[in-house]
Amino acid sequence: MPVLIAGGSLVGLSASLFLGRLGIGHLLVEKHPRTSHHPRGRGNNIRTMELFRTAGVESAIREAASVLADNHGILQTPSLTGTEGNWLFREMDPGGRAARISPAGWCLCSQNDLEPVLLNAAQGLGGELRFSTELISFEQDADGVTATLLDRRSERRSTVRADYLIAADGPRSPVREALGIGQSGRGELFHNVSITFRAKRLADAVGDRHFIACYLTNPEADGALLPVDNQESWVFHAPWHPEQGEPLEAFDDERCAQHIRTAVGMPDLEVEVTGKAPWHAAERVADHYSDGRVFLAGDSAHEMSPTGAFGSNTGIQDAHNLAWKLAAVMGGWAGPALLETYGMERRPVAQATSARAAARSAEHSHPGYSAPATEGQGPQSNVMAVAMGYRYVRGAVAGADPSAPAVPDHFTVSAEPGSRAPHMWVHRCGVRLSTLDLYERTCVLLTGPGGAAWHEAGRRTADALGVPLDCYRVGDGPDHELAPEPGMDWAELHGTAPDGAVLVRPDGFVAWRAERSVPDPEAAMTRALREVLRLDG
Repeated sequence: MPVLIAGGSLVGLSASLFLGRLGIGHLLVEKHPRTSHHPRGRGNNIRTMELFRTAGVESAIREAASVLADNHGILQTPSLTGTEGNWLFREMDPGGRAARISPAGWCLCSQNDLEPVLLNAAQGLGGELRFSTELISFEQDADGVTATLLDRRSERRSTVRADYLIAADGPRSPVREALGIGQSGRGELFHNVSITFRAKRLADAVGDRHFIACYLTNPEADGALLPVDNQESWVFHAPWHPEQGEPLEAFDDERCAQHIRTAVGMPDLEVEVTGKAPWHAAERVADHYSDGRVFLAGDSAHEMSPTGAFGSNTGIQDAHNLAWKLAAVMGGWAGPALLETYGMERRPVAQATSARAAARSAEHSHPGYSAPATEGQGPQSNVMAVAMGYRYVRGAVAGADPSAPAVPDHFTVSAEPGSRAPHMWVHRCGVRLSTLDLYERTCVLLTGPGGAAWHEAGRRTADALGVPLDCYRVGDGPDHELAPEPGMDWAELHGTAPDGAVLVRPDGFVAWRAERSVPDPEAAMTRALREVLRLDG
């Protein structure tokens, strides 16, 4: 197999989907017999939904998430039956800014609903996905990875040879441990037990407060309540203190039911516990994201506090960053050194994001997390900056500012090298699309109304280097491939003059920008593509 993926949860399935879309053969193995049945990891931010839009699954995800489509905000209150309480935030997108900067939108879709959508889409793209199959050992050499797999149903072992291995095998990653890759960060922050339950009368107490989560602050029974169907199925996160010697076995059904009754303020509520799962909030980032031909992605590379749902989104975006680079190297149009930029780009983003996640948990007083009050103050409140504004200051970019932070304090639309390319509505052959829809399989060169020289130079350079490059001229003339909608100024949005050019990577990040014309555009394009794609010579 060209690529072996260890782990079939959100990140592994996303990697399978992205690789499949790029025509890269792969085998995914997951030790569990099926996708997750526990509702967790539900917040999919705008950037993640942009990636799923490009991968053709956005509408299917929104259909799977339809039952919670009208849930917004986080409520904090002593109980559901009193008059006290306040909204930590009420709307995900107050003022409708997101609709102006993206063709996608934030989506509340629990992991147990999202994973089957990703699985179904990935299965139709040529990859092989095996559940109840565990990676138990591997060795690598200069040319590839040899892995031993265990079929947990038949107990049979088999061997697979792959060019590369992606370890999406969770926070206790056996692959990371086998490689001896350490972690840095503050370590464990707090612990919860996630309880799924049914309670038919709870919806009456919730009323029309359709929240994403409700932080219940009764000192005798605090916790977080999350809706599953807004009717009778719910999840409750109860604080757990193993550091104080509290055993997990102490959370029997009766204790859990009583805790929920006290927390919501309904002592006679009928509660049917249907499942329990412990989870640990931590702040850890792997010291390295790769070793030879093995790459870490998702929780194997980083752990984050759950507030803001930054962990799963960061992991899905890891997979997207790595997928196009593997496809470029295996397709022969990028140098092997391009793969070294994966950790160079993604690790600083994870470090900054994990710190923001912990600070946001402190800011919101997440149940079970006792943090200094001062920790919750500062720029972590700007979720848009974390979700959309992260950038790559070193890596597969040319001309990025190496002194810029990986995650800024505030989000601004920018086409600076290393940043997410701006969204712009255009028409191509009568079809309306976002410029973000152009970025998936190849690099893309966008030029403005006066960028004919760049357009021709891009074509000649790509042919000479053997690099796939789609070139589009944006304007209202008959020789322009993309017509902007009224009021949209391509040059202003992309920070160039009308005769400038912007090179965008397959993952939708700006690789290089020319703010105006130059005497020898072909030489400039050649230097940029060689630097970005790590081409020799």
